[in-house]
Amino acid sequence: MSDAPGGANVEGDRPVVETVVETDDATVTENAELERTLGLSGGLAIGIGTMIGAGIFVFPGLAAGRAGPAAALSFAIGGLVALLVALPASELATAMPKSGGGYYFISRGLGALAGAVVGLSLWFGLVFATAFYLVGFGYYAVDALTEVGVAVGAGWVIPLALVFGAGFTVLNVTGTENAAKLQNGIVALLLSILAVFLGFGILDALGIVGEPDAPETFAPFGYAPVFSVAALVFTSYLGFAQVATVAGEMQDPGRNLPLAMVGSVLIVGVLYVVTIFVATSAFGADRLAELGETAMVEVGREFLGPVGAFAIILGGLLATMSSANASILSTSRAIYAVSKDAILPREASRINLKYGTPHVALGMAGGPILLLTATGRVELLAEVASFLHLIMYGLICVALIALRRDEPEWYDPAFRVPLYPVVPILGAISSFGLILFMDLLSQLVGLAVMLGTAVWYLYYARDVRLKGAL
Repeated sequence: MSDAPGGANVEGDRPVVETVVETDDATVTENAELERTLGLSGGLAIGIGTMIGAGIFVFPGLAAGRAGPAAALSFAIGGLVALLVALPASELATAMPKSGGGYYFISRGLGALAGAVVGLSLWFGLVFATAFYLVGFGYYAVDALTEVGVAVGAGWVIPLALVFGAGFTVLNVTGTENAAKLQNGIVALLLSILAVFLGFGILDALGIVGEPDAPETFAPFGYAPVFSVAALVFTSYLGFAQVATVAGEMQDPGRNLPLAMVGSVLIVGVLYVVTIFVATSAFGADRLAELGETAMVEVGREFLGPVGAFAIILGGLLATMSSANASILSTSRAIYAVSKDAILPREASRINLKYGTPHVALGMAGGPILLLTATGRVELLAEVASFLHLIMYGLICVALIALRRDEPEWYDPAFRVPLYPVVPILGAISSFGLILFMDLLSQLVGLAVMLGTAVWYLYYARDVRLKGAL
């Protein structure tokens, strides 16, 4: 057994053994490692592709209805919180470039119980987030069919979301490289569409083209809703942490992980704020709220007619596809990581050597995702995902402080957080604080998930001892 933080020493009735299973078309081994096939562009594509979906194409109408034009400030607050966490997460990821992300960092910094609760909660947090992205995809798919003259109603939203969710799961089974290629292509096309749309929108907002807009009160409902909207839309910023969950598959992680995480937050944060500014300038907050999840389609139509509407529908489809695809990938890696440490049955960490992917973990990700997608509860799915991730983000910052304090022998990060300890302290406070502005139901569901994970740990995995953990 190695003393490096990658090993797990399981005491009791579940010893560490290497199990090899022969199948008709592949050999599966529990101790196989994932291949390092992702470069910087792949990491940025996962981060940007995951974050850019719901934030730009699903949330503007919902956010403007709650906070008015000040919804732009909500996105800025979410981006600041994400950046305060991305820096500590980058340091931890370069010290522990393993698949599993926040679970791996927290389990090695704060111990097996905290790690298990976070790792299992991350699984469910990503499941909620992916379901949210798929429902958003369903809305845009219905709009796309309507735009081309195929009369379908809102009843098609969930069936379409379920079909594509199953398809993305199958795609990820065939290999990380295949999923990453799709992700790179989607993000490149998506950014091209947004560049044209936002360029025209900024000119319109400044009065250079189009008709002058009547000024609106920036925060018509006061500033308290600004923070509740920030808590709602924080789901949009989960992408940088998704990069950390595939750290074990990244080339040159000491360089590429920090660049991918911090870079994706900065790029997408600017895009969010500009998009909300453009949308509220074009239509006003009340009109955006009436249009709901696909409000951006009508903004595109306002700017460029049917061509603009089609471009936004295409962008919305690409964005929600990108978010869902990247999240399914990351969900399976979270399951893979906790099962490698025997917090879940070890069968979940089996690698299919034909494709180099954790196919069992992908199945465990895809099933719950499809069940939650069937509910269609957009705001609840988004807020529970945010709740579970914010808990993890706060604990990531605490774990960094604990590891810096003790400096175990194996802790040798290639990147160190600037302004330590101010950044991780602010990251922890802001992450936990944002939870207080969520709806009560979302808080209760999130707490129920965490309680369930703690019960599972005490029942199944309390005898697990992690090498490299405190």
